[in-house]
Amino acid sequence: MKLKITLSLLLLILSQIFSYAQKKKKAIFPAQPKLVVGIVVDQMRYDFLYRYYNKYSEGGFKRLMNQGFNCRNNHYDYAPTVTAAGHAAVFTGSVPAIDGIIGNEWYDRKIGRTMYCVEDTTVNMAGGTSKAGKMSPKNLLVSTITDQLKLATNQQAKVIGIAQKDRGAILPAGHSANAAYWFDSKDGSWITSTFYMKETPTWVQEFNNLKLPQKYIAEGWKTLLPIDQYTESTGDNQPFENKLTGEDKPVFPHEIIGKSGTGPLEVFRVTPFGNTVTKDFALATLQNEKMGKSTTTDFLTVSFSSTDYVGHSFGPNSIETEDTYLRLDRDIEEILNYLDTNVGKDNVLVFLTADHGIADIPAYQQSLKMPAGVFEKNTAIDQVKANLKTAFGEGDYILAEDNYQLYLNHSTLDSKKITVNQVYEVVRKTLLKRDDVADVVNLHDLGNSSLPDYQIGFVKNGYNPRRSGDIMLVLNPQWFIGYKTGTTHGVTYRYDTHVPLLFYGWKVNVGESTQRTNISDISPTVADFLNILEPNGSIGNVIQGVKQ
Repeated sequence: MKLKITLSLLLLILSQIFSYAQKKKKAIFPAQPKLVVGIVVDQMRYDFLYRYYNKYSEGGFKRLMNQGFNCRNNHYDYAPTVTAAGHAAVFTGSVPAIDGIIGNEWYDRKIGRTMYCVEDTTVNMAGGTSKAGKMSPKNLLVSTITDQLKLATNQQAKVIGIAQKDRGAILPAGHSANAAYWFDSKDGSWITSTFYMKETPTWVQEFNNLKLPQKYIAEGWKTLLPIDQYTESTGDNQPFENKLTGEDKPVFPHEIIGKSGTGPLEVFRVTPFGNTVTKDFALATLQNEKMGKSTTTDFLTVSFSSTDYVGHSFGPNSIETEDTYLRLDRDIEEILNYLDTNVGKDNVLVFLTADHGIADIPAYQQSLKMPAGVFEKNTAIDQVKANLKTAFGEGDYILAEDNYQLYLNHSTLDSKKITVNQVYEVVRKTLLKRDDVADVVNLHDLGNSSLPDYQIGFVKNGYNPRRSGDIMLVLNPQWFIGYKTGTTHGVTYRYDTHVPLLFYGWKVNVGESTQRTNISDISPTVADFLNILEPNGSIGNVIQGVKQ
């Protein structure tokens, strides 16, 4: 009898312990997060996490780094490293060879012109007539992690994408999103297309009526801190920096005025306040759409575009870029604070990354006696065309040039009975005479390329036979196609491929890793968190050590 009582008591105690543990576990980690927030910082190179670290607040980038998981060795593994391709790769777990987004634009042989990555002539601006609204994700060939969440929840999840750039909002949100919103500099409104809805919601119209961009413009752009504290950057008024449209010098304080043909709302993009109004709109979206308030996981994607506009104009060593990141840090802190208060840290999964990095301005590197320069594309292409005519006679041999690729005129080649290989040999011989060219690649014969294995993998991952060109140009490090002032991105070198990857919140370990991760690993990792299927074009792997 005593034995039976003892066993019964023991079983009761164990049952209570198990019940308590389950309740405790649920209190800390719900079965699913209420909300996922995917943040992309356009053009954020990895070192910016540390370059300005001592000036960041405790609640922005530092909070993500110190209270989350930092993948320190995270890279892109394809070329070209540009905005559209980057946003697609983050949210599809794929590469341009599969997802089809091989650049911000490409030459479309079927229609005989350049195709913009998210253009869609079959849709219109919702509730308006602006051409900026004729956009959708139809050019994206695969599903996104946001699409997969919609599928897994029988369309119950709410998915919304936000960015100043249309491609930064549309591609992350995927095909089945409830909405994607982007900035129209015609009047400073947030707009969407009839792909998503017939009319913009009342709350969006009310937000636009606040005219926040105009208010930020009126304040002008002054440094957040005293300008002499920006010791991580070169001095103001550098000859290799661009001026804001309407200004005489690239110096603080900046007056956001524009001039004929370029109004102040377009110049507004090239200031940190473009990020701030994105933050404002993101918070309004969370509140008005009640995201994270239902029993189903919701997904908000936010891309901060002004870091890219500022970086292109002033370069990564400028006071303007530093000030933009210090202000963005405060914007991110405000978003995290809102999530803590209104959804709860343990109910939200957040990740932050970038769509590509950025090269130093060549003239700046030259001032330090380092090899760098700007490739004179028009001169080089003219020489290629001249040599092709010498070799094969008169003819239009090159249809277009984009993404460091030449699109050959196959009709001309067919009529003259010339092969791509024959044209390639002339092009390669011509361009390799230049000191700024590292190699020339025949995209139809990658197996015989002289590129190192590391780089040839980038080319293969970026090559889509229906959208890519025929011949690809590879420049030396720190050389690019561009202008004498400002800078750009798009190649396979580490300054363009090495970007941040931070996870924070629901079931995220606190720590860091230096193991190599690829940008295509993000969506499979999020899928693993959510216990859903990866996007259908995914090639990435679940990152180990991130999830508790």
